[in-house]
Order: sequence, then C-alpha cells, then structure tokens
Amino acid sequence: MNQKNALGLNSCFLDINDPIQLFKIWMEEAKASELNDPNALALATADKNAIPSVRMILLKDFNREGFVFYTNLESQKGDELKANPNASMCFHWKSLLRQVRINGNLSKVADDVADEYYNSRTYNSRIGAWASKQSKILKNRNDLISSIEEYKKKYNDKDRVPRPKHWSGWNLSPLSIEFWLGRENRIHERLKYDKNENGNWNKSLLNP
Repeated sequence: MNQKNALGLNSCFLDINDPIQLFKIWMEEAKASELNDPNALALATADKNAIPSVRMILLKDFNREGFVFYTNLESQKGDELKANPNASMCFHWKSLLRQVRINGNLSKVADDVADEYYNSRTYNSRIGAWASKQSKILKNRNDLISSIEEYKKKYNDKDRVPRPKHWSGWNLSPLSIEFWLGRENRIHERLKYDKNENGNWNKSLLNP
C-alpha cells in the first residue's frame, strides 16, 4: 500500500515546496523507466492571432531559471514564440502513469550557452541546422539532401562548424507547474505549484 504525504497524496509527490526539485526527482525516475526519450515533451505555442500549435520536442536542460530546448529560430515555433512568448509544456511518462504540465514565458538563451550546446552535437546534426529551412515548404526531398552535401563541403572540418545565427535555444521560465498521477476510475491525483509575485511557490491540490 502506498504511503501518503501530508496532503493525502501518493508518496511520489513528496513533501517539498520546490517544484524544480520534484521535477528533477520525477525525471530521474522516468529515465530509469521510459524506454525512449524520457525528456520528450509536447510544446504548445500560439501565433499572434492566438491560433494554437503543438509538437513533440526534446528538453535539453533545466534548472531554477527554466526549461531549455533548441530549434531553428525561423521555424514555425520560432516565429510564434517571437510574436507570442507564452507557451506550455507537457511531459507524459506512461510507464509511471505520470504527467507534468508547465506554463510560462520564453526568452532566448545567451549566445555562449547556445554555442556550447551546439558544439556538443554530432557533426551531421550541426550540418543539418544549416541545411534545413525548418518548417518551410520542401519541393523535393532530394533538395534537402543536396543542401546537406553542399554544407558538408563548405564545413568539411568536423571540429569547426559555426552555429547558424538562426539556430539557438529557448528557455521557458515557469509560472505554474502541475504534477499528475493516474489513478483507478480516473480519480487522478494532481498537485499544482503557482509562482507568486514575490517569486515564491504556492502549492494546491486540484480535483481530477
């Protein structure tokens, strides 16, 4: 029988006031449990007309400042985030029957941070950042292959491929974080953290 915490929730929620610490613990458990990409998340954005869009991406870093991913700044999500920096993330770990939802606003990471991550990528991934006009119409797959080969010729030194100016990272600074545990009969357990005006976290239970 699972132990309960002070709020009557399953012990996996713990009794801590810092949602980033709880997220770190859940992520480590997901890494041990999920077969593929425990850092995968659904990122929801909206354009200037409030038309929503969602896609799966990979989380590359997180800390008390926020949750970081990388992309082409001229892609659909890049254009949407420049027009409307509000976004939402959702992690779903089916093996654990858990979800985490994060709402907040985004800003670009510093150039040196983007450079460091870009240089850690494989050569082919760095070339791909140059060759792909992400989200733009592609007339023929061969056009992309040709572009890749052209950039390989241009940057044939695998240790010296500069980061494109149109490729960088975004950091989602969280305003709310909700932890969800699936339960029988859909009587799920939900714990939400909201950041107050002083930058501290308030937590509350939500009905399923």
